Amino acid sequence: MGFDSYAGAHSRPPGKGVGPMELRNLRYFLAVAETCHFGKAAERLHMAQPPLSQAIRRLERELGVDLFVRTTRQVVLTGAGEVFRTDVEHILKAVDEAVARVGRLATGVEGVLRVGLTGSASYRQLPVLARLLKREMPHAMMEVHTEMLTPAQESALIERRLDVGVLRPPIRQEGIAHRALADEPLVAVVPSEHRLAGADLVRIGDLRHEDFIMYGATLGSVVNDAVVRTCLSSGFYPHCAYEVTETSAALALVAAGLGIAVLPDSIRSAPREGVLCKAIGDADAPSVPLALAWRTDDTSPLLHHLLSVLERNGVFLQGIEGVA
Repeated sequence: MGFDSYAGAHSRPPGKGVGPMELRNLRYFLAVAETCHFGKAAERLHMAQPPLSQAIRRLERELGVDLFVRTTRQVVLTGAGEVFRTDVEHILKAVDEAVARVGRLATGVEGVLRVGLTGSASYRQLPVLARLLKREMPHAMMEVHTEMLTPAQESALIERRLDVGVLRPPIRQEGIAHRALADEPLVAVVPSEHRLAGADLVRIGDLRHEDFIMYGATLGSVVNDAVVRTCLSSGFYPHCAYEVTETSAALALVAAGLGIAVLPDSIRSAPREGVLCKAIGDADAPSVPLALAWRTDDTSPLLHHLLSVLERNGVFLQGIEGVA
């Protein structure tokens, strides 16, 4: 049943239209509607009864309809008042929710964090971030972009397409701050039927004649650079048989027996059939850093809340940070 059906004898000729109403008057109306008593409503609102009665009269004049039937013994909602009460409840609930949400946004409790991660970081660091956000920032959402090497993340940060990046220093672009998350050893990744499958440790020299699966040379991979440096220190240059843009593709090619790869230890967190990870036993075994990066000029409360949560939960390596 619509509003007009309830108006009946309680309707009034409207003026030139209903003007903007104060939220305060809607709250006054709801208090009277819920108590059906002007005195009790005034007490709930911490105000005197006469101003409350006057406010309700003004509201009725604005609407051009009586909202209450008043007698010496009781106050009862009219049909139109019942309909108006339902709508006002929805309006005030939406307003209260909007105010609360703005407060959460202002304090960094709510919002969307756009996070970029290198392929290998997705296996170990992404679950850590996701669990912390769910537990300590439940109103925040995470928009995840994986398989992004460091140069791509740097560009996305500067261009404001990412808010934070989980990447591997060094960082070459200015305006990016970072905190260290880990210093990961590299591991040799071999097919399960490989000649080294039964070895407890692998030395870089053992890989001299292997076909390597590596990230594309033009991608600026920090892992590639570390692998090449380590191989050169052992007296050979790695033979790259296949180039990939994603860590998952490298693992798939190793599983297919098309070569070996040297990748960060975090890939152990995503075991794959047909692939074995072997620790590298050289005295100067290679490792690669991992860091959380963000724009130095980013004043977002959400970002700084995230940094506080990570600091409080011991996610950062202490004493290692930098600004590019």
